[in-house]
Amino acid sequence: MLNKYARAFFTRVLTPFAALLIRLGVSPDAVTLVGTGGVVAGALIFYPQGEFFWGTVVITLFVFSDLIDGNMARQLGRSSRWGAFLDSTLDRVADSAIFGGLALWYAGRGDSLALCAIAIFCLASGQVVSYTKARGEAIGLPVDVNGLVERAERLVISLVACGLSGLHKFGVPGVEVLLPIALWVVAVGSAVTLGQRVVTVRRESAEADTIAQGGNG
Repeated sequence: MLNKYARAFFTRVLTPFAALLIRLGVSPDAVTLVGTGGVVAGALIFYPQGEFFWGTVVITLFVFSDLIDGNMARQLGRSSRWGAFLDSTLDRVADSAIFGGLALWYAGRGDSLALCAIAIFCLASGQVVSYTKARGEAIGLPVDVNGLVERAERLVISLVACGLSGLHKFGVPGVEVLLPIALWVVAVGSAVTLGQRVVTVRRESAEADTIAQGGNG
C-alpha cells in the first residue's frame, strides 16, 4: 500500500543524490551492499541493548539505499536480473536483522518471552509473505494483490515505533508501549497479508488450470 505512493515521492527526492553517486563512480550493487550492512549493524548492535532511538536513526539512514540503488540502475540503463535478485535477497537479510535485534532484546534485558515470540513471528511471517509472491510468480502466476501489511508497512510501523519508544531514555513518558503495540500490529497484519496472498494464488492457479484444460480440450 505504501509502496505505491511513498516510492514515487522518495524517488524524486533521491534522484539527485543517486546521480551524484554515479558521477563519483559508485555502482548500484555497492550501494545495496553498504545499505544492507548499515541496517544489519544498526539493528544488531543497538536494538539488543535497548537503544531503540539511535538504532532507528542508523537504520533509517541506510534503509533508503533500497531506493537509491534502483534509481541509479535506471539512470545507468543497467537494470538486470542480477541486480533485482541481489536487492530482493538483501532486503530479506535486513528485515531479519531488524526483527532479530528486537527478539534478542526481549529475550534478554527486555525480559518478555511473549514479545520475543511475537518479534520472531514478525521475522518469519515477513519472509513467508515475500516467498509466497516469489513462488507464485515462479510458477507463472501474477499474484495480483495489494496485501494489508507488506514490506514498506512492516518497516514504517516497526521503525517509527522503535524510534519513538527510544525517546523514553530522553525522559519522554509512556512511549515504551508503542513498540509492543507495533509488533502486534505487524504480526496480525502479516498473517492477514499471508492469507490474502495464499487465497489469491489459489484463485489464480484455479483460473490458469481451467484455461489450460479448456485449451487442451
